[in-house]
Amino acid sequence: MARAIKADNLSKRFRIGMLQHETMLREVLVGMIKHPFSRIRPKKEFIWALRDVGFEVDTGEVMGIIGRNGAGKSTLLKVLSRITYPTTGSATVKGRVSSLLEVGTGFHEELTGRENVFLNGSILGMKKKEIVRKMDAIIDFAGVKKFVDTPMKRYSSGMKLRLGFAVAAHLEADVLLVDEVLAVGDADFQRKCLRAMDDLRTGGRTVLFVSHNMSAVENLCPRAIWIEGGRIVEDGEAKTVIHNYLSTFAQEAKSGYDLSQIESRSGNGAARFTAIEFLDDQGNPTGLIRSGEKMTVRLHFRVNETVKHPHFGFKIFSDTGALVTTISTWATRLEIPQLTPGEDYIDLHVDFLNLMPARYYVSLSLQSVGRLRYDILDHCAVFDVEAADVYGTGRGLDGRWGVMYMPGRWTYRQLPDPDRGEGEG
Repeated sequence: MARAIKADNLSKRFRIGMLQHETMLREVLVGMIKHPFSRIRPKKEFIWALRDVGFEVDTGEVMGIIGRNGAGKSTLLKVLSRITYPTTGSATVKGRVSSLLEVGTGFHEELTGRENVFLNGSILGMKKKEIVRKMDAIIDFAGVKKFVDTPMKRYSSGMKLRLGFAVAAHLEADVLLVDEVLAVGDADFQRKCLRAMDDLRTGGRTVLFVSHNMSAVENLCPRAIWIEGGRIVEDGEAKTVIHNYLSTFAQEAKSGYDLSQIESRSGNGAARFTAIEFLDDQGNPTGLIRSGEKMTVRLHFRVNETVKHPHFGFKIFSDTGALVTTISTWATRLEIPQLTPGEDYIDLHVDFLNLMPARYYVSLSLQSVGRLRYDILDHCAVFDVEAADVYGTGRGLDGRWGVMYMPGRWTYRQLPDPDRGEGEG
């Protein structure tokens, strides 16, 4: 079968940090007066986002790319889409390429949604007749019909993403590169995206799909690549790769985790999570959490700069990577005016843990309205839920029965019948 994508010893190096000579003219002049004979040397620091990455993707293959934040997934897609070029090695992509890598890429804020469809479509290589023919389908898919003639600067980030994905999905491309399209948007839009990507798969298109949604990757992608530290850790069957990837987050459940040394995190660092503890109903650290019981999760954090109106988020994922639930201070309307520099903690109280016995993974977020992200930790802790006799029958719950335990009771009524009488149980 023909190869659609080939990466050969692909490496990408970025220069980070500020150069000493890259400063304001005033500061340069002051420095020259104070130290007239000193030489200003640039401070060089580099980071390798990709190191010796090599793989091939067949035409019509749909492949998932997984890994923690900062692993190099997005950089890989940018190299393949020629937004940036590799430092060493080579990447070959055959055919017409469409990419959706960032919200609003290729959009102009002053143009309307309709005008931006023409602009973005042209950038992606679509002809004007093709855009006109598909305009109604694009608008309908994005769900922005009411606002399509409104300037893009009035759109929310979710609306921009929907419109961007709609254009990319309707481009008759040979190769589609998608980065975290499921991270923004409501459930209905996410279902549309999954259906569209499934249609692309069955239509013989080549798709590279980057996502933290392990269930979506396993459902859509027969094959997956796991990247860590810019290198490929494993390349193989999606189900196997995902299982091995998730198993690295924790070898065993504990009552608490030190989060301060985790490097695979994102956010500007104004505040950082430092630890997480699981407490019993007496407030004592515990590694034993049972279905139907109370649980308290204590999140320790360090504030480095004053943070206004923060929101804390706590997500639980199943062992397959499916999102089970999200609990946030924003949803519960816990208003915290500000956090000042220092060490603090916040407690999440769960009065009734209705999870089936299984292993679960935790992701944390600390952010503010307006996409201000201070600390984002994906799958940073794990806890095991043990079976409990929640019905008082001596018959405990079983993880094979699902993810959620829903308290319930049964009643049985026997309908009247001349041959057997009536009764009720």
